[in-house]
Amino acid sequence: MFKKVDTKQSFPQMEEEVLKYWNENKIFEESVDHRKKAKKYVFFDGPPFANGLPHYGHILANVLKDSVTRYWTMKGFYVPRTNGWDCHGLPVEYEIEKELNLSARKDILNYGVENFNSKCRESVFRYTKEWEGTLKRIGRWVDFSDSYATLDNTYMETIWWIFKQIWDKKLVYSGFKSMHICPRCETPLSNFEVSQGYKDVTDLSGTFKFKLRDDALKAIKAEGEDVFVLAWTTTPWTLPGNTALAFGKSVQYVKVRGKDVDGNEQVYILAEALLESVLGKDNYVVLGKIDQKKLVGKHYEPLFDYYLDKNVEGELYSIQLGDFVTTEDGTGVVHIAPMFGEDDYNIGKEKGLGMIQHVKMDGTFTEDVKDFAGKFVKGQDLNVALFLHEKGLLFSKQNFKHSYPHCWRCDTPLLNYSTRSLFIEVTKIKDKMLKNNKKIHWQPEHIQEGRFGKWLEGARDWAISRNRFWGCAIPVLECDFGKQIFL
Repeated sequence: MFKKVDTKQSFPQMEEEVLKYWNENKIFEESVDHRKKAKKYVFFDGPPFANGLPHYGHILANVLKDSVTRYWTMKGFYVPRTNGWDCHGLPVEYEIEKELNLSARKDILNYGVENFNSKCRESVFRYTKEWEGTLKRIGRWVDFSDSYATLDNTYMETIWWIFKQIWDKKLVYSGFKSMHICPRCETPLSNFEVSQGYKDVTDLSGTFKFKLRDDALKAIKAEGEDVFVLAWTTTPWTLPGNTALAFGKSVQYVKVRGKDVDGNEQVYILAEALLESVLGKDNYVVLGKIDQKKLVGKHYEPLFDYYLDKNVEGELYSIQLGDFVTTEDGTGVVHIAPMFGEDDYNIGKEKGLGMIQHVKMDGTFTEDVKDFAGKFVKGQDLNVALFLHEKGLLFSKQNFKHSYPHCWRCDTPLLNYSTRSLFIEVTKIKDKMLKNNKKIHWQPEHIQEGRFGKWLEGARDWAISRNRFWGCAIPVLECDFGKQIFL
């Protein structure tokens, strides 16, 4: 005999009844304790921030995580599950800045770091009850009775212990690296954080005229002429920090006579493959080939003279060769500002170029850049182009649509900025990581050689320090002479 089923069920009521049964009979606790003598299955779970309410994304991730731990429990493993709260970092700071109506790093300093951190501490457990309720409602089995928090001394001491092991292996060093920074938050962002905020934007790009000096003119047998190298950039705000021009090693270059944006006829050097895209069809006369190797180490006049009398260490305003120079766009010549871009910084270190940092961490021009001092760089591209136009050094300008990273928290355009940081020398152990990746059972399988494998192959040294306030301090002291000790 079949039992008749009432089709008019209340799903919320059914849910409440199941949760009540689990709670009264301690079903989750029993499922764990019953297997205490079995082999342990360990599941590492990144804890959530509890200074904001859970949303659909959190629910989806937690359902997936719960299915994994239930699966291994049903396979007979001992699977303890501890709840945790992520308490440190920029997400917490940003929420407090909004609450206190603080808009920049200097506002936090004026408010008081201790006061600011106290507010951060107060906020991190604000919605724990709501989180617990939501996780229970979706059936996530996890132990809330013994939760940990990343602000606990025991947790931070564990981080320090791990860091000390890396330090003792001599895998930690201090140095400069070109990283994306958020000028509003005044801190570097990790590669993962940067990847969260790309947007299609339209910026002003420009092609600018760099006048060759006598040693360069002599090298190409053009003594007495006015000859300009054309270089294109999508970031005119970096031009005051220019210290070199990079030619491609295998690119063909020519000297031509052509006209600039105002119709002025002058002699230019650029890649042969880009003549039409830069000068227009039939708007130029080729005067001859140029052997770029003869120009290496020779000089040009800077677009800005701010640093001519500043005794900057290193080579200034010289021509170099770079493997990264292509003819995909631009002019086939790259303007090099070593403090703003990975290729720029690398060639700057390799060739001993002057390292001019003409922008502060908050994204404003320094006092050295007297015509633009104090102004936010991302709003000055057009003004820089017009300023150089007045000096006769602008060849052309146009709008350029491209994908550009923004801060995933505050939506501020990021800057590619060389800044000092503590690094873990990942490149030293990359081969070991690649071998270990082969031993991992990946689901789905293609992740092993695909997304994760490719990421490992391109792994770089990891910048671990941040220029912020609410976080786990790194216990490294440095004296005025650069010597560091681990406390």
